[in-house]
Amino acid sequence: MALITVMVPCYNEEQALPFFYKEICLVASQMCEGRQPRELEFELIFVDDGSTDNTLAVIKEYAAEDKRVRFISFSRNFGKEAAIYAGLLESRGDYVALMDADLQDPPSLLPDMYNIITNSSNNIDCVATRRVTRKGEPVIRSFFARMFYRMINKISKTEIVDGARDFRLMSGRMVDAILHVTEYNRFSKGIFSWVGFNTEWLEYENISRVAGQTKWSFWKLFVYSIDGVLAFSTVPLAIASFIGLSCCLIAFLFIIFVIIRAAVWGDPVAGWPSTICIILLLGGIQLLGIGILGQYLAKAYLETKRRPVYIVRETEQD
Repeated sequence: MALITVMVPCYNEEQALPFFYKEICLVASQMCEGRQPRELEFELIFVDDGSTDNTLAVIKEYAAEDKRVRFISFSRNFGKEAAIYAGLLESRGDYVALMDADLQDPPSLLPDMYNIITNSSNNIDCVATRRVTRKGEPVIRSFFARMFYRMINKISKTEIVDGARDFRLMSGRMVDAILHVTEYNRFSKGIFSWVGFNTEWLEYENISRVAGQTKWSFWKLFVYSIDGVLAFSTVPLAIASFIGLSCCLIAFLFIIFVIIRAAVWGDPVAGWPSTICIILLLGGIQLLGIGILGQYLAKAYLETKRRPVYIVRETEQD
């Protein structure tokens, strides 16, 4: 018998959940059709990330009617990364599928993903998905998303595929490896790549949400991208050091120039506007360097507190 855990982080997905549940049940039935009884089974884990609508009530209805459905409800909104970690920690399956509830991650890909990962000749531990187009997204958002992937792959040793989704099917041993990464500041896209294991990518075109509104504003995505850079690269610290060294060298050469100019031509140093500009420039560079260092220190500070990644309010067993 093989057990597939389908893990779904949810935050205010009341409108989308009925569509998702119907679709995933249909796909599960199709995958089990023609197999021996109990040869392939499913469990669905919904992680309610402190939703303020009726998301939890909808999930409880499914859990009451369907023994395959389990749920975890947080005491407040801890973020998608915490929800992913919680779902992986509670999964029991031989294979774990991670997907969103808005059907932007099409459940119809699951049969192909399962066939690939169970083919012994492939030696695959993860079948992941990536979008080849960003049709329907704002142009500016798509542009900065592409720039982020280019930048982080240049400054980090951990490769993050452009257009990669969280939607993937993983073997149990890969899930165990991910759970051994117990850091508080989590960036799952990087962690999935960092733990290694052979991964095969399935490409598909972007799909719009089936219902509801996206929870990811441009600002939230920007902050999330900074978390990714800080989690998997120390290059910003090196850049700050290089800028500081360059400024020191330029300042030293400028001092020599001023001394020679005054000694040879007797030309006094004039112009307070240029002096103020230089002071502001150097001050800004110093603050930038301090800010970069402060971000890394802040992340280290949060890690040393050893706070739990999430707090559970209730589960289906309560």
